[in-house]
Amino acid sequence: MNITFIGYGNVGAPLADHLQRLGHQVTLAARDPNSEAVRQAQARNPALQARPMEQAVQEADVVFLATPYSVNEQVIPPLANALAGKVLVDCTNPVGPGLSHGLASQQAGSQALQALAPQARVVKAFTIYGYENFENSAYPGYNVLPTMMYCGNDAPAKQTVAGLMAALGWAPLDVGGLEQALHLEHMTLLWVRMVRVMGHSPNMVWAALTR
Repeated sequence: MNITFIGYGNVGAPLADHLQRLGHQVTLAARDPNSEAVRQAQARNPALQARPMEQAVQEADVVFLATPYSVNEQVIPPLANALAGKVLVDCTNPVGPGLSHGLASQQAGSQALQALAPQARVVKAFTIYGYENFENSAYPGYNVLPTMMYCGNDAPAKQTVAGLMAALGWAPLDVGGLEQALHLEHMTLLWVRMVRVMGHSPNMVWAALTR
């Protein structure tokens, strides 16, 4: 599968690395292929390729958006045509002052993203945790896998993303349509408050138990 990353910092870089090592063709969408962010990602995995942003998106089957949420309105509109029909994995989270929801809980960040790229097939995924769990999702000694919740309005797009999750060692859990992204964004804020503020272990994940 051809996978492009827009954003490859603490979240994007480990996901790009792991997906490439699983056999996918992974490309970094770059305004500057010699940027420090590109160099750091390629130092982690030299097989990651950098391409101009529009070309990288056009050539992709799946595009991961792992930038700070605040830059979405600048980054996405120029790429909207290239994103048409693409699976767009939204890893971003709108965060406001005091670890509040950046859109005042009136709308999910993923819904705002869908408005910026109306023909993209947006799936909210790879959130609800910090970057530590994208570096290493293994939890040996348990009889259940860590859960990765996701949502979106396009069923085939969600199936594609769920397959990537499973390959990366997660138990995918479909929680519904894109409106559910608001609740996943609140789960991210909950995790951040518990870990970054209260001092719980960053290697803390949710699990779904059924009987």
